Amino acid sequence: MALNRSVLHLLFFFLLAGFASSSPHISNDVFESHGIVGRNLLQAKKECTVDFERQNYTIVTSKCKGPQYQANLCCEALKEFACPFSENINDLSNNCASTMFSYINLYGKYPPGLFASLCREGQYGLECKETGKTNAAVSIATKSSFLMLAAGFIVLFFQYFL
Repeated sequence: MALNRSVLHLLFFFLLAGFASSSPHISNDVFESHGIVGRNLLQAKKECTVDFERQNYTIVTSKCKGPQYQANLCCEALKEFACPFSENINDLSNNCASTMFSYINLYGKYPPGLFASLCREGQYGLECKETGKTNAAVSIATKSSFLMLAAGFIVLFFQYFL
């Protein structure tokens, strides 16, 4: 019985860890350049696991237009595009943020630093709230959270009722 309780506590720990790992914001650090300083041969950034080359950038390019870039339109478009990838973008050990902004600037032909100068919301960065459109990454994250929760309830059911 003690072994079953330990397994149950371990399951709930991983269940809570899964809910706590999602990031509700895009950090201000992604706007800053984190170039290599000194000899960092063993500290090279990892490749991004998100394929930003094949993403649909029309979310940003259709709303954020110059020459008078409106902060409200540009920042909302950036959040709509980037928030589903916030966990990857905020990870400074990979190159996701620089890769994403390279493609945004390539497809939108935006001036360097446009989003860094326009889009500031608070000490933690841009808030990632629910947007009107559902992105594939958001739906996958929701499904995996639901599966983790369902598995926890099934184990709990078997633990106490069978």
